[in-house]
Amino acid sequence: MNIGEAAALSGLPAKTIRYYEEAGLVTPAARGENGYRRYSEKDVHRLRFLQRARSLGFSIQECRELLSLYEDKDRASADVKAIARHHLQDIERKIAELESLRGLLGDLVARCHGDDRPDCPILQDLAGQDG
Repeated sequence: MNIGEAAALSGLPAKTIRYYEEAGLVTPAARGENGYRRYSEKDVHRLRFLQRARSLGFSIQECRELLSLYEDKDRASADVKAIARHHLQDIERKIAELESLRGLLGDLVARCHGDDRPDCPILQDLAGQDG
């Protein structure tokens, strides 16, 4: 199948598929007589795997590792779990950072009168001035 068909079946744009090829995550083995890449069902399966892994926020490198483990029938599930656990810790750290930002920004918004006066605690904070 051509890239358009692979894109439709995998739910990924053709541009993303080309990016995954450049990153070495997908390597269509065959080319048609016209020189265009031909994708197999296995390629589409890999693309769906990547689409799901990326939707969960896994990095390209983590996707590479997960794909390698997926294809290794002698893998240890502990290796897969370690990657997922590390990713979960990253997500939890980012959530904590966002919650902290929400609190800080919420405080600034609450302190700003939001009227016609020029003084604004938000701008003062951004400028590094005490409000």
